[in-house]
Amino acid sequence: MPAIKKILVANRGEIALRVMRTAREMGISTVAVFSEADRNAPHVKYADEAVCIGPPPSKESYLASDNIIAAAKSLGVDAIHPGYGFLSENAGFAKAVKEAGLIFIGPSPASIEIMGDKLSSKHAVAAYDIPMVPGTPDAITDRVAAKAKAAEIGYPILIKASAGGGGKGMRVVEKEDEFDEQMDRAADEALSAFGNGSCFIEKYFSQPRHIEIQIMGDQHGHVVHLFERECSIQRRHQKLIEEAPSAILTPEIREAMGICAVNVAKACHYYGAGTVEFIVDENLNFYFLEMNTRLQVEHPVTELITGIDLVKEMIHIAEGKPLSFKQEDLQIKGHAIEVRVCAEDPANNFLPNVGILQTYVRPQGNGIRIDDGIEEGMEIPIYYDPMIAKLISYGNNRTEAIEKIIRAIDEFKITGVVTTLPFCKFALRHEAFVSGNFDTRFVSLYFTPEVLEEEADKNELEIVAVLAAELLKNKNKLKKADNGTTTVNNASQWRKNRKN
Repeated sequence: MPAIKKILVANRGEIALRVMRTAREMGISTVAVFSEADRNAPHVKYADEAVCIGPPPSKESYLASDNIIAAAKSLGVDAIHPGYGFLSENAGFAKAVKEAGLIFIGPSPASIEIMGDKLSSKHAVAAYDIPMVPGTPDAITDRVAAKAKAAEIGYPILIKASAGGGGKGMRVVEKEDEFDEQMDRAADEALSAFGNGSCFIEKYFSQPRHIEIQIMGDQHGHVVHLFERECSIQRRHQKLIEEAPSAILTPEIREAMGICAVNVAKACHYYGAGTVEFIVDENLNFYFLEMNTRLQVEHPVTELITGIDLVKEMIHIAEGKPLSFKQEDLQIKGHAIEVRVCAEDPANNFLPNVGILQTYVRPQGNGIRIDDGIEEGMEIPIYYDPMIAKLISYGNNRTEAIEKIIRAIDEFKITGVVTTLPFCKFALRHEAFVSGNFDTRFVSLYFTPEVLEEEADKNELEIVAVLAAELLKNKNKLKKADNGTTTVNNASQWRKNRKN
């Protein structure tokens, strides 16, 4: 397979820039696509070439696969990188890219199709010794039988959409008389979000942790894992804080989960970057949930603890090259934490908060990485995901990584929109997080809007105390000067210093 010389990034914002920067380092030219809402976005300015593919709504631009492929062919592109979200896990798009004579920088359409449906993925890995969450093996067609299975598993149970993700089409059922109502809601939401209303049921764990394993495979049958990421702090089943490695895994459990993740990838002949997700209970038993057939939002924490550029590796794999490393070459070095900076109001149930970025000053310093795709003065559009940036810290250990990211949050200056940064700081300082003793219930157990108000009041009191101390200090100086004991002429001193 020939070397890739030009890549079109079928995405926007920070992930588009992330891919383009690695491509530039590799001497590969880039093409940006953009909607009319993103005409002046940083990823458009950064690319070597850019083309508008439609109006602001996603379905008319970033999800318009025909427009994207047409743009790629007209500009002589060799390959398309889908980023994450939008068309990244669309088997039809991956197939259309290949049929157009282009390289899809990702897995095969068959792998995407198998793993894109939670039920088909479970069937695919059945031949391997992989722990599975108790539940129905197929989509629910007989509610009487489903209720019988739920009673056998034991309430509470979880109704889940077969297709898609991001928490859509998921309902917790506490008792049998809630089953039909929650089933109808889950199916309707799944049909609206994914065009597929099929649902199944699983055992609901009351104290679950969400831990995922990064895998990488080439087109020659080699698959490795790059350790785990802890992703348990979430709202609406969507992640807000991720870290690597997890604070609770033993080397033995880490190795066992890694082997399972590699086997999941082998079950569908996977190549490229992917993530195998597990649920972990309070006794550290782990169960396979699903596989994400793309690069993850939280991939930077893995890059920092392994030293591997995952995007560069994806491009090499798409060119047909073997993996540049083996499992035994990999080791965990240090600790990394990522917080998602979303234009959401934590005090208002994390609802989106769009507007114009009046102030946007990034933190800097040792051990801090910012992945973003915005600039001061830009409008945050209502059409897309509310995440505007990712703030990542790296330290020699977990404590150092926490200290660095809290310092960076304090230095991150954003006005014009409300963001999740205050919540993230609250979470990172909370005893449950610091101790590592937390799960996906963190928000419901510990967070209320009042804690942010208390923190704001505390900060105001600290500022007032500092100002009062400074005023008292100056007053004492003036008092001494009046008594003739101390006289300081700053102007004269300044002139004297200048002469010297």
